[in-house]
Amino acid sequence: MAAFLFPLVGGAGLLARNSAPPPDELPANLSGDLWGNSRVLAADGSVITTFYVNDRVPVTTEQIAPVMKRAMVAIEDARFYEHSGLDVRGTARALVTNVAAGSVQQGGSTLTQQLVKQTRAQTADTAEERQAATEGSLGRKLREARLALVLEEAYSKDEILTRYLNTVYFGHGAYGIQAAAQRYFSVDAADLILPQAAMLAGLVQSPANDNPLTDPAAALTRRNQVLQRMYETGYIDARRLAAASARPVVVDPGPGSPNGCIDATVGGFFCAYLEQYLQQQLGISRDILDDGGLTIQTTLRPDVQVAGDQAVLNQLPMGDPLAGMYTAVEPGTGHVLAMSVNRRYGCPEPDCESVVLNTAYSQGAGSTFKVFTAAAALERGFAADYTLTPSNPYVSRVYTNNGRPYEVRAFANADVRTMTMEQALYLSSNTYFMALQDALGSVEGPVRVAERMGMRFTASSADQIIGGNRGSFTLGAEATSPLDLASAYATLAAGGTRCDPTPVTAILDRNGEPLTGPEGTPVGSGDNCTPAAVAPAVATTLAQMMRKDVEPGYPGQTAAAAYVPGHQIAGKTGTTQNNFSIAFAGYTPQYSASVMVLNPKGNQDVGGQGGGMGAGIWHDAMAPILTTAPRAPFPPADPVLAGSTVQANPPPPAATAAQNTDANTPTDENSDTPDPGTTRDNRFED
Repeated sequence: MAAFLFPLVGGAGLLARNSAPPPDELPANLSGDLWGNSRVLAADGSVITTFYVNDRVPVTTEQIAPVMKRAMVAIEDARFYEHSGLDVRGTARALVTNVAAGSVQQGGSTLTQQLVKQTRAQTADTAEERQAATEGSLGRKLREARLALVLEEAYSKDEILTRYLNTVYFGHGAYGIQAAAQRYFSVDAADLILPQAAMLAGLVQSPANDNPLTDPAAALTRRNQVLQRMYETGYIDARRLAAASARPVVVDPGPGSPNGCIDATVGGFFCAYLEQYLQQQLGISRDILDDGGLTIQTTLRPDVQVAGDQAVLNQLPMGDPLAGMYTAVEPGTGHVLAMSVNRRYGCPEPDCESVVLNTAYSQGAGSTFKVFTAAAALERGFAADYTLTPSNPYVSRVYTNNGRPYEVRAFANADVRTMTMEQALYLSSNTYFMALQDALGSVEGPVRVAERMGMRFTASSADQIIGGNRGSFTLGAEATSPLDLASAYATLAAGGTRCDPTPVTAILDRNGEPLTGPEGTPVGSGDNCTPAAVAPAVATTLAQMMRKDVEPGYPGQTAAAAYVPGHQIAGKTGTTQNNFSIAFAGYTPQYSASVMVLNPKGNQDVGGQGGGMGAGIWHDAMAPILTTAPRAPFPPADPVLAGSTVQANPPPPAATAAQNTDANTPTDENSDTPDPGTTRDNRFED
């Protein structure tokens, strides 16, 4: 039989040798570095999760136990170190053995040929390419043989064996030796011992039939075949053969690599936001993201994320109908540092959520929008000491409610007749800010400032808000994203420089080089910032004004609960009509963060105001971060815009009879009860 088959096999081998392409024509999928799971890294380099379809973690030759290499060579290609990619003698012997046995007992392909086949099949982009890589034709065999010869010229034997071990499928979803070692034994490839290595080597021929997790008896038989072959080839002696063969099948299944945001070690909602950003903003395809072997360096700060998670849970239990959302951004870069919610991401249980609530637009953010009106006024030359004496209730001279007079009320501690802009901001006076918006003559100024600071409006466009001349804008009626709110306030923290939010700082391809787009430029690197989106004089003046809402000594302030001793903090609270949502946005020169609390499924009275739960969550999240950070002061206010009221380190004002002297009492809310005969739209916020 051997004599009959040898001319056929030898002739094919000679044909392959004579038609082998030169080494520089080796296909990219065989010449480049191995692909594998895409890794998502936190800012400190720790792994958040991985993305993949095929779980593969390439390792170096030093990270593979030598016994694993010996086991694979013994059972799959005993003459691996003798041939040059084709083994005519081995192929003929395998044919004779298989014909005599009536079944497949030995493989005819070398490890190098198998590597070619596996690589072509696993990197095929279409069903046709996969079919061509696996069909049982002589043409496919010849092509594999030609490429095997070239591989042997281009790489050392150890490099080919390492590449094969990183490529081959071991069953149970594990591609490559590292994933297999973890899946079956919960160890690294470098730590495999003889019985484990023999079992894994035996899986390559038939992963489904010899799987130790589903058929231990078949796995034992196959493992011992590998051990016997290792003895016959001289890799182990009789003593080791007997000892290893006598051992029962022992497995310790591992979970494999984490896959997707549901498996994220920290920041599941941040991960989901990142995943959307990579595909929708950067144009990275799902295929490349899943199995492109990317390394994605993100902006997530695990310490900020964990502190935010705990702060939200301090106020609201996991899965509560009310969702507490804490979102942190770095001023001057736009780096998203954390996204916390009292939910688990992606799972099917009642306390889980698959929508990234930190970027969703649902309820308004209340009086946090008064900052946009104040910024527009400062841009128009109104100083911080601009004084008004609005009535209570106040009826707008510019804005109407469906053709009827538009009326607003001051609530409780903000019921002060005569106020400066600065006082009205930290007292959160509805009447003052409606009168100030009247003085501006149109809502366009506040809306355009909000846009330049980073706000986006999805329920209604900015042009629709302006076209409708919606007086409620200053009271925060528009649906607001927590991320937009944190980003807009970060613009003020950065002295007027707006930076688009980003969750990523760098993306490397499987070769460790920057991933490039169609134009050859790196994808996802560099921050997108606009200096002077708001005039620096306006930004610095507003920071000094809003410090009085947080720092001690200002009776009637609404955000005292957010204060972290020793640090300069600016901020603003918000509470919507009917208490359907509460908010707080605060910042230091290094951090900007927003808090929103609402029921994402429907309208619900949240209870309390933004200065209560909202400011409390912000405090609990930022206190552990700020207490270990250096103290950073805000720049002084612009002298012209400050007028006579704002100073770099302002003294406490004297309390008036109408002001509340309890600084810890939240006051940022609007009364829902209109006077008889007046009309008010209940959507309008405080």
